[in-house]
Amino acid sequence: MIRLFLSLAFFAALSLGVGFLLSGDDYFDWWLSLSLFGLAVAGEGLRFWIRRGRARSRQSSVI
Repeated sequence: MIRLFLSLAFFAALSLGVGFLLSGDDYFDWWLSLSLFGLAVAGEGLRFWIRRGRARSRQSSVI
């Protein structure tokens, strides 16, 4: 769970930096920043779901 928090914090800072740097004349490009962070959240959720499914499939009720 700590790895998930650290990776999301990293991607939040990265997306905020990209949104600020690519904003141009505007103050901040929220659409770009939030879409990048949304992709990061979706990717981390998919990674978490796959790891959880693999761990569940290793558990066996057969002795």
